[in-house]
Amino acid sequence: MIFWCLRLRPPVNTQQVLIYRISSLRRAFIKPVCIMPPQKRKASKSSATNGASSHTNKREKPDLTRPHPHAQDTENFGIVLREFYPPEMCNERCHAYNNGTLERPIESLQKAYEDTIDERREIRPNAAVVHWFKSDLRLHDNRGLQMAYQVAREHKLPLIGLYILSPEDLTAHLASAPRVDLTLRTLKLLQRDLNELDIPLYMETQEKRKNIPQRIIDLCQEWGATHLFADLEYEVDELRREAKIVRLCAKNGIRFEAAHDTCVVTPGKLVSQQGKQYAVYSPWFRAWCAFLNENPEYLEVADEPGSNPGDARKLFKTLFDCEVPVAPANKRLSEEEKTRFKDLYPEGEHEALRRLEAFLEEKANDYDDLRNTLAGRNTSVLSPYFASGTLSARTAVFQARKKNKGQLNRNPTGYTSWISEVAWRDFYKHVLVHWPFICMNKCFKPEFTNIEWSYNKDHFNAWCEGKTGYPIVDAAMRQMKHAAWMHNRTRMVVSSFLSKDLLIDWRRGERYFMEHLIDGDFASNHGGWGFGSSTGVDPQPYFRIFNPLRQSERFDPEGEYIRYWVPELRAVEGAAIHDPYGRGAGDVAEKNGYPRPMVDHSESRDRALENYKKAAQGH
Repeated sequence: MIFWCLRLRPPVNTQQVLIYRISSLRRAFIKPVCIMPPQKRKASKSSATNGASSHTNKREKPDLTRPHPHAQDTENFGIVLREFYPPEMCNERCHAYNNGTLERPIESLQKAYEDTIDERREIRPNAAVVHWFKSDLRLHDNRGLQMAYQVAREHKLPLIGLYILSPEDLTAHLASAPRVDLTLRTLKLLQRDLNELDIPLYMETQEKRKNIPQRIIDLCQEWGATHLFADLEYEVDELRREAKIVRLCAKNGIRFEAAHDTCVVTPGKLVSQQGKQYAVYSPWFRAWCAFLNENPEYLEVADEPGSNPGDARKLFKTLFDCEVPVAPANKRLSEEEKTRFKDLYPEGEHEALRRLEAFLEEKANDYDDLRNTLAGRNTSVLSPYFASGTLSARTAVFQARKKNKGQLNRNPTGYTSWISEVAWRDFYKHVLVHWPFICMNKCFKPEFTNIEWSYNKDHFNAWCEGKTGYPIVDAAMRQMKHAAWMHNRTRMVVSSFLSKDLLIDWRRGERYFMEHLIDGDFASNHGGWGFGSSTGVDPQPYFRIFNPLRQSERFDPEGEYIRYWVPELRAVEGAAIHDPYGRGAGDVAEKNGYPRPMVDHSESRDRALENYKKAAQGH
């Protein structure tokens, strides 16, 4: 069956499940959990948590506000956007988050809820209920929206949808123009679907992001709404903003509740036997599967809202005529690009659900065998829909588990492999919540920001343009430039090449990806770059360096992928496609303007090993 109609009911009537009674929903999903068990929090003040350990003599009380020694380099190279953020922090500040000296943003949000509990309890529904859409642009399986609808229905009040476009957020968070375009196209469909339910979607552009909290208060007061709902986002800026909104709302007689909806399993729910956050995927994934098997309600798919319980057409008539915001000037596409990306990635949750169903029916069973093949499209290409919030990870896992005979990590099938890949999105968000400094231009292993990186702009530009002389690298970079998407295997190859072969600061590559990918998701992008540069949670030591030639031969054996994206090499025959200058096809490559390799991989590997070794040893 194909999910063409959004009015399909989920396989389980979630309204009959305890978790979707409003009181239980609040206990289970609204209150942000402490990411450190209460009995461990005090002890953690004197010892670093799982991850980079602190060597600071606490009696010295280091200045945590001083910048990193390379801060000027990272600013000059476009890594730290000084328009929005302070200089790159020192490594000791990272350790201060680890040992509890500095409060994590999730803990700040938790504290905001705890401090305002009495005020919020006294707030009663008034003239309307508001759901604030952010990166959850869907009706299907949206917990925050369902909670808002339940309150509106219980009190027979109009439900209003709200969306605020923030150009400053889009710039500060490096949103790509294709992703902004997909978001705006999706908003148009979301507005249509909500209108069919007599639910208005009010949209506006707020030029100054610092004004968003007060603007939300003003709108709620204008509409007489005392209950505001949203789905939680886990990046640092968003968590800090949410904490501010909780307090500001309570002060102004508005109850703001944010649901844990982005992840299948709420961050902080999975800890090791030592009570620590997992920093390695394999044991985390086993714990993730075990938790879901023991707590099946976390995989229950939320009902879509029904017709508006209140008379919004009469009371809020003008809100139905709202225009979708236009893209900021620095995030606009050409007409040709708009057509291309609309064809490649049709907007909305209808398309997301259709693609999910088609993938599970046609490709998923063979996913484990074919997912690394670069020629052809054997992956789901659902990442743009996860990133824009038109498809929930919970729905994807629920449907895949059903196809896999009710199993998450049993049965050696492609379904199991794909569920594991979707779970990586959860894992990287869990890491982000516990180690928030990775959202502040740092890496999980802060010592590797001490590497003497290269800031060679010519080398970086050659990498961006797909003109490195390494065919597999160039094909991948050109694919991203054209399609705003890249295969996961080649994402690993090009990130390793930039950080190891060119020894260019990987954070500039991280930024470039975010600014060009249609599926740019901070946690997943950062996690991928941490893997490729050996600076992240991956336990593999820094001496794992991808050999571009070996990767090309293994995953594009016939050279189909290369020939498609690098037309200069289409006349090259046989295995020479992987290394034309080294395998006798240099005359063809040179004639068609294809560059020679910009570096020698063997020499670059030795150089990278030496530099990483020095940083790891504290030199």
